[in-house]
Amino acid sequence: MKQINSTAALVLVIGCALLLGACASVPQPKDDYRATMPAAYVSKAPENGSIYQAARDVRLFEDVKARRIGDVITVILSESTSASKSAKTTADKDQDTTIAAPNIFGATPTFNLPGVLPLSSNRNNTLEAGLSATRAFDGEADSSQSNSLSGAITVTISDVLPNGNLVVRGEKWLTLNQGEEYIRISGIVRPQDINPNNSILSTQIGDARIAYSGKGFMHDANSMGWLARFFNGPLWPF
Repeated sequence: MKQINSTAALVLVIGCALLLGACASVPQPKDDYRATMPAAYVSKAPENGSIYQAARDVRLFEDVKARRIGDVITVILSESTSASKSAKTTADKDQDTTIAAPNIFGATPTFNLPGVLPLSSNRNNTLEAGLSATRAFDGEADSSQSNSLSGAITVTISDVLPNGNLVVRGEKWLTLNQGEEYIRISGIVRPQDINPNNSILSTQIGDARIAYSGKGFMHDANSMGWLARFFNGPLWPF
């Protein structure tokens, strides 16, 4: 009976772990990028006018571009960046100094080194001296990075600034087989930059924040483990 209870407890723990894992794999959209809904529209009572009726919103001379909170704009992603940097430093310094034996009253003084064996090697030494030094340094660094992102995403207007600029934000989620991919974008758009088809290039968005990533085991397979990140992080002293 005790063994059956242990088996049931083990099955329960495994089941809870599987449920938690399944919940963790479900993509969770961020509230900061959710679509902004416009204010509720209150219909007006129809008026019996021969030319204008309030119940029928007909704008003959108004631009159809997005301009109000909740309107949608299609952002054409056209991001391409490339950067490279190289540096090289080389320094060499050679020094050679020679002091000749002095000449005093027409003769070069000599001396013997006491206590040096054999005796023939310590005789007739002069005051001549020499100094030689060589120093060298060579350093080189090279860095390059390039990024490219293309596609399209439709966002909504979340706010209208006092100067007329539009604050936009939005996200798109794609579920592909065993993984999820998402793209998020936010920024500020000038109404003058919006094309007649209600689209705008991502390079024309001010203070743009663009994120492209994914979830799932394929994304995890391309990520470095926590132990490897520790050994490659700034805290590792070697």
